[in-house]
Amino acid sequence: MSFPKDFAWGAATAAYQIEGGAGEDGRGPSIWDTYAHNKKIDLLRNRMNILNGDTGDTACDHYHRYKEDVQHMKEMGLLAYRFSISWSRILPEGRGKVNEKGLKFYSDLVDELIAAGIEPYITLFHWDLPQALQDIGGWLNPEMPDLFGKYVKVVVDALSDRVTYWMTLNEPQCHIIIGHIDGECAPKQRVTDRQGFYLIHSILKAHGKAVRIIRKYAVKKPQIGIAPNPSAYYPSTDRKEDVQAAKKMAFGITSRNFWCSTWWLDPIFLGCYPEDGIHIFGDDFPLEMIKPGDMEMISEPIDFLGCNFYQGTEIRADKSGEPVIVPRKPGFDMTAFKWGVTPQILHYMPNFLYNRYQIPIYITENGLSMADWVSLDGKVHDPQRIDFMQRYLLELKKAIDDGTPVKGYFAWSMMDNYEWSNGYTERFGMIHVDYETQKRTLKDSAYWYHDVIKSNGKSLLIE
Repeated sequence: MSFPKDFAWGAATAAYQIEGGAGEDGRGPSIWDTYAHNKKIDLLRNRMNILNGDTGDTACDHYHRYKEDVQHMKEMGLLAYRFSISWSRILPEGRGKVNEKGLKFYSDLVDELIAAGIEPYITLFHWDLPQALQDIGGWLNPEMPDLFGKYVKVVVDALSDRVTYWMTLNEPQCHIIIGHIDGECAPKQRVTDRQGFYLIHSILKAHGKAVRIIRKYAVKKPQIGIAPNPSAYYPSTDRKEDVQAAKKMAFGITSRNFWCSTWWLDPIFLGCYPEDGIHIFGDDFPLEMIKPGDMEMISEPIDFLGCNFYQGTEIRADKSGEPVIVPRKPGFDMTAFKWGVTPQILHYMPNFLYNRYQIPIYITENGLSMADWVSLDGKVHDPQRIDFMQRYLLELKKAIDDGTPVKGYFAWSMMDNYEWSNGYTERFGMIHVDYETQKRTLKDSAYWYHDVIKSNGKSLLIE
């Protein structure tokens, strides 16, 4: 039952969700600071941008408590920790003068992790664009890929003597679609479809630019990837017809839909946008946005594909073999966040993605929100989280047994944190955080995960 040798057992977080220290030591505001501090009622949703008006000003106060948090990671037995860097903590204006105090924070964090025997995995962008860059057009500004590259160069120069693993972007789909097309999170724009494609193209060019910068300037030989959230599907049965239908659904574009994974992954791995999607959008796909050299930069070779997976959609084949969505039955298993419990996606989706793109896979986020709290005995009992993770990891082992090169698993999240537009109302962590006192309490799942890691997955077997 053991997982591969050197499997990266880890947990993940993101800067704005845990760091706090929002106005300290020269950090500039990001679009999420602006969005969270706007307390006006959104008339379309009849609510403030963030539930309860919560902000990330303090969050988990990780900026001041990182040493304590790394010790908790060590106690959990983590071998790897994936965290993101706040662009505006490094470059308060998004460009120009470097904030040395901000850079020192991440350098000290890396040192602390290495001293604890934990491999740092850095994500360079997790949605928190500096507000100063949004003010000049954000990702629609043609300078953005170069500006991102300059920011990446600063980070690489400071940390690549100790850091091997780099991820350029986290979930660019969510950042662009939800934040810029649907207008339901920062920076709260509602652009046209044509502008949407310019945004996609811009952020993918930024990815490619970052890859080139890391390759050229990293001191340690880098391992470079990206961490999107591919749309996830799984077959209703193991019949060949159902499996093929689910695979077809995962990569086919049959409607005006920006979420399909091929918009985001085909350019990176195949060097082109999907023809079926271009055909469906017609004149709204701006061919003129693609300049000479763009696709070559976007498809700069990388070393792995990170995948953030939480829930998926069940698919069966109809009589002609075409995919059909299977509706969820009443009482379908769901998390506190009302996301479906569909562990099969960790069996099938890594397989589908590897077969299409021939790239090693990391599960860079997986977990669930629960309504858990500190019990009268002073402990936090979260049996559903343990059951959830066990189910998903058992399915992931099936993908590995099928021959898919899965290199690691990062639980979301290392600790409870600020859940974006839902503020502090959702608890995804294996460590409980009392946001008033900042007291940390390891949940039962943290100790369970310790045993999983120590046994390299053997403890997942059900007697």
